[in-house]
Amino acid sequence: MDPKLCRAVTEAFVRLHEEGLIYRSNRLVNWSCTLKSAISDIEVDKVELPGRTLLSVPGYDHKVEFGVLVLFAYKVEGSGEELVVATTRVETMLGDTAVAVHPEDPRYKHLHGKLVTHPFCDRKLPILADNFVEREFGTGAVKITPAHDQNDYDVGKRHNLPFITIFNEEGNVIGDCTQFVGMKRFQARRAVIDALKEKGLYRETKDNPMVVPICSRSKDVVEPLIKPQCTVMLTVITLVACFFPHRYLSCDVMAKNALDSVRSGELKLIPEHFNKTWYHWMENSRYVT
Repeated sequence: MDPKLCRAVTEAFVRLHEEGLIYRSNRLVNWSCTLKSAISDIEVDKVELPGRTLLSVPGYDHKVEFGVLVLFAYKVEGSGEELVVATTRVETMLGDTAVAVHPEDPRYKHLHGKLVTHPFCDRKLPILADNFVEREFGTGAVKITPAHDQNDYDVGKRHNLPFITIFNEEGNVIGDCTQFVGMKRFQARRAVIDALKEKGLYRETKDNPMVVPICSRSKDVVEPLIKPQCTVMLTVITLVACFFPHRYLSCDVMAKNALDSVRSGELKLIPEHFNKTWYHWMENSRYVT
Protein backbone atom coordinates (compact mmCIF):
# COMPACT_ATOMS: atom_id res chain seq x y z
CA MET A 1 0.00 0.00 0.00
CA ASP A 2 0.99 3.63 -0.30
CA PRO A 3 3.81 4.43 2.22
CA LYS A 4 2.06 7.56 3.49
CA LEU A 5 -1.12 5.59 4.14
CA CYS A 6 0.86 2.92 5.98
CA ARG A 7 2.41 5.53 8.24
CA ALA A 8 -0.99 7.07 8.91
CA VAL A 9 -2.40 3.67 9.90
CA THR A 10 0.50 3.02 12.27
CA GLU A 11 0.15 6.46 13.82
CA ALA A 12 -3.61 5.98 14.32
CA PHE A 13 -3.08 2.57 15.89
CA VAL A 14 -0.42 3.79 18.32
CA ARG A 15 -2.48 6.81 19.41
CA LEU A 16 -5.62 4.70 19.96
CA HIS A 17 -3.64 2.10 21.89
CA GLU A 18 -2.03 4.74 24.12
CA GLU A 19 -5.48 6.17 24.86
CA GLY A 20 -6.75 2.71 25.83
CA LEU A 21 -9.29 2.63 23.01
CA ILE A 22 -7.89 -0.31 21.06
CA TYR A 23 -7.18 -3.65 22.65
CA ARG A 24 -7.02 -7.39 22.13
CA SER A 25 -9.75 -9.61 23.57
CA ASN A 26 -11.67 -12.82 23.01
CA ARG A 27 -15.28 -12.22 22.02
CA LEU A 28 -18.18 -14.18 20.62
CA VAL A 29 -18.31 -13.76 16.83
CA ASN A 30 -20.42 -14.97 13.91
CA TRP A 31 -18.44 -17.86 12.47
CA SER A 32 -18.90 -19.51 9.06
CA CYS A 33 -17.58 -23.07 9.23
CA THR A 34 -17.59 -23.15 5.41
CA LEU A 35 -15.56 -19.95 4.99
CA LYS A 36 -13.54 -20.65 8.16
CA SER A 37 -13.87 -16.98 8.94
CA ALA A 38 -15.74 -14.58 11.17
CA ILE A 39 -18.41 -12.54 9.40
CA SER A 40 -20.02 -9.25 10.33
CA ASP A 41 -23.58 -8.86 11.58
CA ILE A 42 -24.66 -7.37 8.25
CA GLU A 43 -23.52 -10.56 6.47
CA VAL A 44 -25.91 -12.66 8.55
CA ASP A 45 -29.36 -13.31 7.09
CA LYS A 46 -32.06 -14.01 9.70
CA VAL A 47 -34.31 -16.73 8.28
CA GLU A 48 -37.64 -17.06 10.09
CA LEU A 49 -39.10 -20.54 10.42
CA PRO A 50 -42.73 -21.20 11.38
CA GLY A 51 -41.85 -24.54 12.97
CA ARG A 52 -40.19 -27.83 12.02
CA THR A 53 -38.24 -27.23 8.78
CA LEU A 54 -35.54 -29.17 6.94
CA LEU A 55 -32.74 -26.95 5.61
CA SER A 56 -29.81 -27.70 3.32
CA VAL A 57 -26.49 -27.00 5.03
CA PRO A 58 -23.14 -26.95 3.14
CA GLY A 59 -21.07 -30.05 3.87
CA TYR A 60 -24.04 -32.33 4.67
CA ASP A 61 -25.56 -34.93 2.36
CA HIS A 62 -28.92 -34.72 4.10
CA LYS A 63 -31.08 -31.81 5.19
CA VAL A 64 -30.92 -30.72 8.82
CA GLU A 65 -33.94 -30.22 11.07
CA PHE A 66 -34.56 -26.78 12.56
CA GLY A 67 -37.59 -25.10 14.09
CA VAL A 68 -37.98 -27.55 16.95
CA LEU A 69 -37.58 -27.45 20.71
CA VAL A 70 -35.90 -30.45 22.33
CA LEU A 71 -36.64 -31.21 25.97
CA PHE A 72 -34.28 -33.32 28.06
CA ALA A 73 -33.50 -33.83 31.74
CA TYR A 74 -30.48 -33.14 33.90
CA LYS A 75 -30.25 -35.16 37.11
CA VAL A 76 -30.01 -33.05 40.28
CA GLU A 77 -26.98 -34.15 42.26
CA GLY A 78 -27.68 -35.85 45.58
CA SER A 79 -31.40 -36.29 45.01
CA GLY A 80 -33.90 -38.19 42.93
CA GLU A 81 -35.02 -34.99 41.21
CA GLU A 82 -34.45 -33.96 37.64
CA LEU A 83 -34.49 -30.59 35.92
CA VAL A 84 -35.95 -30.60 32.41
CA VAL A 85 -34.54 -27.97 30.06
CA ALA A 86 -35.67 -26.89 26.60
CA THR A 87 -33.33 -25.97 23.74
CA THR A 88 -33.36 -25.35 20.00
CA ARG A 89 -29.71 -26.49 19.70
CA VAL A 90 -29.44 -29.69 21.68
CA GLU A 91 -25.93 -30.45 20.37
CA THR A 92 -24.56 -27.48 22.30
CA MET A 93 -25.38 -29.19 25.59
CA LEU A 94 -21.92 -30.71 25.20
CA GLY A 95 -20.58 -27.29 26.23
CA ASP A 96 -23.09 -26.54 29.00
CA THR A 97 -21.60 -25.10 32.18
CA ALA A 98 -24.82 -24.19 34.05
CA VAL A 99 -28.60 -24.33 34.04
CA ALA A 100 -30.60 -21.15 34.70
CA VAL A 101 -34.07 -20.48 36.06
CA HIS A 102 -35.93 -17.27 36.85
CA PRO A 103 -35.32 -16.21 40.47
CA GLU A 104 -39.07 -15.76 41.11
CA ASP A 105 -40.20 -19.02 39.51
CA PRO A 106 -41.75 -21.00 42.40
CA ARG A 107 -41.18 -24.32 40.62
CA TYR A 108 -37.42 -24.07 40.99
CA LYS A 109 -36.70 -21.91 44.06
CA HIS A 110 -35.71 -24.97 46.10
CA LEU A 111 -33.05 -25.80 43.48
CA HIS A 112 -31.15 -22.49 43.56
CA GLY A 113 -27.47 -23.15 44.17
CA LYS A 114 -27.70 -26.90 43.70
CA LEU A 115 -25.86 -28.87 41.00
CA VAL A 116 -26.87 -31.10 38.12
CA THR A 117 -24.61 -33.72 36.58
CA HIS A 118 -23.66 -33.77 32.92
CA PRO A 119 -24.57 -37.16 31.43
CA PHE A 120 -21.64 -37.43 29.00
CA CYS A 121 -18.61 -36.11 30.90
CA ASP A 122 -17.30 -35.47 34.39
CA ARG A 123 -18.86 -32.05 34.87
CA LYS A 124 -21.13 -30.52 37.53
CA LEU A 125 -23.37 -27.64 36.48
CA PRO A 126 -24.70 -25.07 38.98
CA ILE A 127 -28.38 -24.12 38.92
CA LEU A 128 -28.41 -20.32 38.64
CA ALA A 129 -31.14 -17.77 39.24
CA ASP A 130 -31.07 -15.12 36.51
CA ASN A 131 -33.70 -12.60 35.39
CA PHE A 132 -33.00 -13.17 31.70
CA VAL A 133 -34.87 -16.51 31.81
CA GLU A 134 -38.40 -16.41 30.37
CA ARG A 135 -40.59 -18.47 32.72
CA GLU A 136 -43.17 -19.10 30.01
CA PHE A 137 -40.72 -20.41 27.40
CA GLY A 138 -40.26 -24.16 27.25
CA THR A 139 -39.97 -25.50 30.78
CA GLY A 140 -38.73 -22.26 32.33
CA ALA A 141 -35.30 -23.83 32.77
CA VAL A 142 -32.59 -23.22 30.19
CA LYS A 143 -29.19 -24.74 29.56
CA ILE A 144 -26.28 -22.28 29.53
CA THR A 145 -23.53 -22.67 26.91
CA PRO A 146 -21.46 -19.48 27.28
CA ALA A 147 -19.08 -20.22 24.39
CA HIS A 148 -21.78 -20.73 21.76
CA ASP A 149 -24.67 -18.32 22.38
CA GLN A 150 -24.78 -14.56 22.92
CA ASN A 151 -27.34 -14.62 25.75
CA ASP A 152 -25.47 -17.47 27.43
CA TYR A 153 -22.21 -15.57 26.95
CA ASP A 154 -23.67 -12.66 28.92
CA VAL A 155 -24.92 -15.01 31.65
CA GLY A 156 -21.49 -16.63 31.78
CA LYS A 157 -19.85 -13.26 32.31
CA ARG A 158 -22.31 -12.29 35.05
CA HIS A 159 -21.83 -15.54 36.96
CA ASN A 160 -18.15 -16.17 36.16
CA LEU A 161 -18.84 -19.50 34.44
CA PRO A 162 -16.33 -21.58 32.46
CA PHE A 163 -16.41 -21.02 28.70
CA ILE A 164 -16.03 -24.39 26.95
CA THR A 165 -15.62 -24.38 23.17
CA ILE A 166 -17.04 -27.60 21.72
CA PHE A 167 -16.65 -26.96 17.96
CA ASN A 168 -13.47 -26.26 16.02
CA GLU A 169 -13.28 -23.90 13.05
CA GLU A 170 -14.61 -26.60 10.70
CA GLY A 171 -17.64 -27.21 12.92
CA ASN A 172 -16.47 -30.57 14.27
CA VAL A 173 -16.93 -31.57 17.91
CA ILE A 174 -13.97 -31.20 20.28
CA GLY A 175 -13.75 -31.31 24.07
CA ASP A 176 -14.25 -33.73 26.93
CA CYS A 177 -17.48 -35.45 25.80
CA THR A 178 -15.30 -37.99 24.02
CA GLN A 179 -18.01 -40.16 22.49
CA PHE A 180 -18.97 -37.28 20.18
CA VAL A 181 -15.51 -35.91 19.35
CA GLY A 182 -14.85 -35.69 15.60
CA MET A 183 -18.53 -35.58 14.59
CA LYS A 184 -19.85 -32.68 12.54
CA ARG A 185 -21.99 -30.40 14.66
CA PHE A 186 -25.30 -31.44 13.07
CA GLN A 187 -24.34 -35.10 13.10
CA ALA A 188 -23.76 -34.61 16.81
CA ARG A 189 -27.28 -33.14 17.09
CA ARG A 190 -28.79 -36.49 16.13
CA ALA A 191 -26.22 -38.47 18.12
CA VAL A 192 -26.85 -36.45 21.31
CA ILE A 193 -30.59 -37.09 21.09
CA ASP A 194 -29.99 -40.83 20.59
CA ALA A 195 -27.58 -40.90 23.55
CA LEU A 196 -30.07 -39.01 25.75
CA LYS A 197 -32.71 -41.58 24.85
CA GLU A 198 -30.36 -44.41 25.83
CA LYS A 199 -29.86 -42.81 29.27
CA GLY A 200 -33.57 -42.17 29.73
CA LEU A 201 -33.07 -38.40 29.73
CA TYR A 202 -34.83 -37.45 26.48
CA ARG A 203 -38.36 -36.11 26.97
CA GLU A 204 -39.80 -34.77 23.70
CA THR A 205 -39.33 -32.71 20.55
CA LYS A 206 -41.96 -30.19 19.50
CA ASP A 207 -42.45 -27.49 16.89
CA ASN A 208 -41.02 -24.09 17.74
CA PRO A 209 -40.99 -20.97 15.54
CA MET A 210 -37.45 -19.62 15.44
CA VAL A 211 -34.92 -17.55 13.53
CA VAL A 212 -31.89 -19.27 12.00
CA PRO A 213 -28.79 -17.15 11.24
CA ILE A 214 -27.46 -17.89 7.74
CA CYS A 215 -24.20 -16.65 6.26
CA SER A 216 -25.14 -14.53 3.24
CA ARG A 217 -22.03 -15.66 1.35
CA SER A 218 -21.65 -19.36 2.13
CA LYS A 219 -25.30 -20.12 3.03
CA ASP A 220 -23.95 -22.00 6.04
CA VAL A 221 -25.68 -21.85 9.41
CA VAL A 222 -23.72 -19.36 11.48
CA GLU A 223 -22.00 -20.82 14.54
CA PRO A 224 -21.17 -18.44 17.41
CA LEU A 225 -17.52 -19.01 18.39
CA ILE A 226 -15.18 -17.22 20.77
CA LYS A 227 -12.30 -15.71 18.82
CA PRO A 228 -9.72 -12.93 19.15
CA GLN A 229 -11.39 -10.74 16.56
CA CYS A 230 -10.75 -7.27 15.21
CA THR A 231 -13.87 -5.16 14.72
CA VAL A 232 -13.49 -1.59 13.59
CA MET A 233 -15.15 1.72 12.77
CA LEU A 234 -14.25 4.53 10.34
CA THR A 235 -12.08 4.21 7.23
CA VAL A 236 -8.70 4.80 8.84
CA ILE A 237 -9.49 2.29 11.60
CA THR A 238 -10.47 -0.28 9.01
CA LEU A 239 -6.95 0.06 7.65
CA VAL A 240 -5.60 -0.45 11.18
CA ALA A 241 -7.36 -3.83 11.19
CA CYS A 242 -5.51 -4.90 8.08
CA PHE A 243 -2.13 -4.30 9.70
CA PHE A 244 -2.94 -5.20 13.30
CA PRO A 245 -5.40 -8.13 13.40
CA HIS A 246 -6.91 -9.56 16.59
CA ARG A 247 -7.53 -6.18 18.22
CA TYR A 248 -10.73 -4.61 19.58
CA LEU A 249 -11.60 -0.94 19.53
CA SER A 250 -13.78 0.64 22.22
CA CYS A 251 -16.24 2.65 20.15
CA ASP A 252 -18.99 4.03 22.38
CA VAL A 253 -17.56 7.57 22.62
CA MET A 254 -16.29 7.51 19.02
CA ALA A 255 -19.72 6.44 17.76
CA LYS A 256 -21.42 9.33 19.60
CA ASN A 257 -18.92 11.85 18.23
CA ALA A 258 -19.35 10.49 14.71
CA LEU A 259 -23.14 10.82 14.98
CA ASP A 260 -22.95 14.35 16.39
CA SER A 261 -20.57 15.44 13.60
CA VAL A 262 -22.98 14.38 10.86
CA ARG A 263 -26.06 15.74 12.61
CA SER A 264 -24.42 19.13 13.18
CA GLY A 265 -23.22 19.37 9.57
CA GLU A 266 -19.55 19.41 10.57
CA LEU A 267 -19.11 16.19 8.60
CA LYS A 268 -20.98 15.69 5.33
CA LEU A 269 -21.51 12.30 3.71
CA ILE A 270 -21.68 12.25 -0.08
CA PRO A 271 -24.13 11.19 -1.38
CA GLU A 272 -26.51 12.08 1.43
CA HIS A 273 -28.42 8.79 1.31
CA PHE A 274 -25.42 7.24 3.09
CA ASN A 275 -26.59 9.09 6.21
CA LYS A 276 -29.17 6.37 6.90
CA THR A 277 -26.50 3.65 6.87
CA TRP A 278 -24.19 5.82 8.98
CA TYR A 279 -26.87 6.34 11.65
CA HIS A 280 -27.69 2.62 11.66
CA TRP A 281 -24.06 1.61 12.22
CA MET A 282 -23.29 4.24 14.83
CA GLU A 283 -26.52 3.91 16.82
CA ASN A 284 -26.27 0.13 16.95
CA SER A 285 -22.63 -0.18 17.93
CA ARG A 286 -22.11 -2.51 20.86
CA TYR A 287 -19.19 -2.53 23.32
CA VAL A 288 -17.14 -2.93 20.14
CA THR A 289 -18.08 -2.20 16.56
